[in-house]
Amino acid sequence: MNSRTDEGRCGGPQDSRARKGSGAKRRTGGGRRGEATRTARRRRLLSLRHLLPALLLGALLAMLMLRGYVHSEILADHRVRPPAPTDRVPREILRGGPVIDTRGGRETTLSVPDHRLVLTFDDGPDPEWTPKILDVLGKHRAHGVFFVTGTMASRHPGLVRRMVDEGHEVGLHTFNHPDLSYQSTGRIDWELSQNQLALAGAAGIRTSLFRPPYSSFSHAMDDRSYPVARHIGARGYLTVVNDTDSEDWKRPGVDEIIRRATPEDGAGAVVLMHDSGGDRSQTVAALDRFLPEMRERGYTFGNLTEALDAPSAHTPVSGIELWKGRSWVLLVGAAERITDCLVVALAVVGVLVFARFGLMLLLSGAHARRVRRRDFRWGAPVTEPVSVLVPAYNEAKCIEATVRSLMASDHPIEVIVVDDGSSDGTAELAEGLGLPNVRVLRQPNAGKPAALNRGLAGARHDIVVMMDGDTVFEESTVRELAQPFGDPRVGAVAGNAKVGNRDSLIGAWQHIEYVMGFNLDRRMYDVLRCMPTIPGAVGAFRRSALERAGGMSDDTLAEDTDITMALHRDGWRVVYAERARAWTEAPESVQQLWSQRYRWSYGTMQAIWKHRRAFVESGPSGRFGRVGLPLVSLFMVLAPLLAPLIDVFLLYGLVFGPTRKTVAAWLGVLAVQGFCAAYAFRLDRERMAHLISLPLQQLLYRQLMYVVLLQSWITALTGGRLRWQKLRRTGVVEAPGSLPRPRTDEYERRPVA
Repeated sequence: MNSRTDEGRCGGPQDSRARKGSGAKRRTGGGRRGEATRTARRRRLLSLRHLLPALLLGALLAMLMLRGYVHSEILADHRVRPPAPTDRVPREILRGGPVIDTRGGRETTLSVPDHRLVLTFDDGPDPEWTPKILDVLGKHRAHGVFFVTGTMASRHPGLVRRMVDEGHEVGLHTFNHPDLSYQSTGRIDWELSQNQLALAGAAGIRTSLFRPPYSSFSHAMDDRSYPVARHIGARGYLTVVNDTDSEDWKRPGVDEIIRRATPEDGAGAVVLMHDSGGDRSQTVAALDRFLPEMRERGYTFGNLTEALDAPSAHTPVSGIELWKGRSWVLLVGAAERITDCLVVALAVVGVLVFARFGLMLLLSGAHARRVRRRDFRWGAPVTEPVSVLVPAYNEAKCIEATVRSLMASDHPIEVIVVDDGSSDGTAELAEGLGLPNVRVLRQPNAGKPAALNRGLAGARHDIVVMMDGDTVFEESTVRELAQPFGDPRVGAVAGNAKVGNRDSLIGAWQHIEYVMGFNLDRRMYDVLRCMPTIPGAVGAFRRSALERAGGMSDDTLAEDTDITMALHRDGWRVVYAERARAWTEAPESVQQLWSQRYRWSYGTMQAIWKHRRAFVESGPSGRFGRVGLPLVSLFMVLAPLLAPLIDVFLLYGLVFGPTRKTVAAWLGVLAVQGFCAAYAFRLDRERMAHLISLPLQQLLYRQLMYVVLLQSWITALTGGRLRWQKLRRTGVVEAPGSLPRPRTDEYERRPVA
């Protein structure tokens, strides 16, 4: 967000450029249809700009949830049931072979013939170990059965295709690897169907082989696991357990893996190994020895259905089932890639943000020490009078306090109030005060830049101070703004804008933002000589610098940022005067805050785009273009757009991830921000009590700023236009030490200073 206060409240209900093209028609009956069409178009664009952020946020959450699902972070059940009694399991099952057939009501088992080995691999495919195991099998011309989980098959479909293409069989191992004895029949069916969906998308097949997670031998079937096998059989699957368990997951060593996998006396066997779930280097090494050694003993290695002399377990899929599978794999792949990119982007942004915090702390401290030295001087003291321009549009509630605060100034001034077509009597109130050195200029409503240029044309002095019609100055503010012009290189001075109405929660949040986000930034930018914005509420300009830059432009909705960048490019220094304090009324509702920040963000983007050529130019313009523009673009436009990822991942981590680590990480980030905020408050000599709302600001207020910035991006990318927004003011802000004014209007509030 750019460093300024709300300057749009004086600009009128719409910008002058939009008015020039449609004003005549708007005043005639013949233009009503065109105006209605334009209004309808604006409403459609507005709806689109509200809808797109919601859609983007929804898509991000959906991708994150999908990734969590295929990484077994969502809906995963890691419970493992202890052994149960076996009195309800048929003896033929307990004493039978490793292939349990309960299809069509049968309760039989099948065994692998002697001197036949069926190598089975669970929990894959793994992107590191599965290819190595496939290479070893191919090297020794052996086949095996891979019982894949749906999560891994969805994430690595190419490996499943390779298995099938190289002649291996594939079986189901559920989608999320839960202990099915804990699950309902509905959850079991879901695990099977999702697993088949992943197979269809990866290799275009279905399979009739199934291995339950956490299974071992047929004699280990109990009263909890056998009903699952019967249910699986009723769905047309063969349940495959094993004869020998290599226990390679324990990593006992290559020799021990081979010993445990070897059957006795030439018997056939289904051998259990793993190609995923951890370091499988011992499995790969053992397999490379096991295959030739067993072949020398007369063993052959084939698929399970080959060993059983049965039809292939694979059935090709087509039609809607195939397309559903492919769509699933495509979505999972997109979710993986997008979230991986977002994680990388978040890491980059995190590094940049922390680097910025460090740079801010270092340079802002250096700035404060420099300007607070007893012998510090900008140059010769500036004592000549100053012209103060006050553009005002419908500021009847504020204009009296604004003008009277200027009259208390300890520096000689003239005050020019430019009434920009107000309809609430602002001009009459200013004139009715009868104060010396106060002039009121009137013009038809033409926007703030036009009002400032009108005031500039009527100003009598070489130093021009600009402020807003609802802002009040302290008595020393004008003098502090004028002193930096003792340095002939200074073309503009940024003052210290303070939130006056900080008694509300939104006001307190903005107070933190102004002190930490704006004023700390200004100190850093002053040292780097690339300050992007003179705040509209309190700033001063050398008149000759303004005239060389062409005055205030209406090319953007951020005329203060526009003119500041123009001055940098013209070779002028722009500095920060911390003692030039001004008290402004910040928006007090979410709607008003939204309108203000929406225009700020959009206007900043316009200004960056307008001055983009500075990046390739030489001299002062090039220096600003290669230092100032990247900093502004990165930290005011790009980084805040990605910063919501912190909160999205925080929410995800609290619900599905490692909660303690997530909370610790977030508290660490909050502690860094709290330290920076406390340092900024100390530099500005503000009370620390307001920082109590910092955690809530990070959770709520910051989200609003993100969405506003996203909406500004959408407006820019869709070519939309944004009108000036007049924010409702209450007139409660007064300069510290001033006498309170009587309140008779409906917005009576306690003044805050």
